Amino acid sequence: MIRFAVVGVNNIGKIHCRAYARHPDTKLAAVCDLMPDRAEAAGSEYGIPAYTSLQELLEREDIDAVAVATAGVEKGSHHFEPAMLAIAAGKDVLVEKPLSNRIGEARQMVAFAKEKRVRLACNLNHRFAPAAYKAKAIIEEGKLGAPLFLNMRLTIRNAQEDTEWLHMRALHPHSVDVMRYFGGDIKRVQAFMTKAPGRASWSTASVNVEFASGAVGHLTGSYDMSMRHPIEFCEVAGSEGRIVIDNVYESMTFYPHQSDELTVVRNPLFGGMQGFNDTFEQRIGRFVEQIKAGAAPEAVDASGADALAAQEVIEAAIASHESGGIPITVPAAEKSGG
Repeated sequence: MIRFAVVGVNNIGKIHCRAYARHPDTKLAAVCDLMPDRAEAAGSEYGIPAYTSLQELLEREDIDAVAVATAGVEKGSHHFEPAMLAIAAGKDVLVEKPLSNRIGEARQMVAFAKEKRVRLACNLNHRFAPAAYKAKAIIEEGKLGAPLFLNMRLTIRNAQEDTEWLHMRALHPHSVDVMRYFGGDIKRVQAFMTKAPGRASWSTASVNVEFASGAVGHLTGSYDMSMRHPIEFCEVAGSEGRIVIDNVYESMTFYPHQSDELTVVRNPLFGGMQGFNDTFEQRIGRFVEQIKAGAAPEAVDASGADALAAQEVIEAAIASHESGGIPITVPAAEKSGG
């Protein structure tokens, strides 16, 4: 039985608590939150010790792994300290995305976990769904052929204006991770962004990438869309076929170039994923499975290193946008004679 502590028990932290309490191979052993009322409420709900100090929790409780579900500026400024404390204590750690909104801190976390030989994972849960698993298998079997292009879209409604880069740093660790999951490492980035009417942040982005394989890709992201629409679309194309994944977990279709027979995976009405929150349990379940199997830290799926690689792409996109592109001068139309 793997004993978990959850740090940060507000909205996302509550999802983590439920997952560890329900999983047959884990026990929710303790909770921690800087706000005493939140910590006490979660502790009372599950009948477990509650703390406002993670250091004290680690000293007093028998814990195997720590889930860091704190928030902060750009959804990540409160992750660094608890993650580093847990790593220092030799615990396996699952951190919400982003690892940190500060790239320097994210780099430190990954380096420290490597030094301590602990498993550091990130809740990049969009890749943890049967549709994505099937797509990955098709790619690994070589059925797609030589990689050519990948198109990704992730759009939701979020009116927050923490900073001008909230949209990029808080949302797109997911998008870039999905792109890297299917396309591999990214080596070059180019980006343009815009602000929707009345917004102070760069709330919609267009990002071009070049993969190490030579394939090209594109990400369209926005915090300005209606939640009534599908939030995510991913298209991966190669010389032998094309894969389309609709709305994270709803369906995957493989279109082979030389055949009219399609491979389709649909989420079943009964027995399938009931909603987006199920991706949390899929992701957590995989982390637990890898801890039980004794997986090497570098073999962990959606690892801290993967999360850092996604953040490096995001920071490169921000730098690209700030540097500006090459302006196009459109010649004035010639006046017609007459």
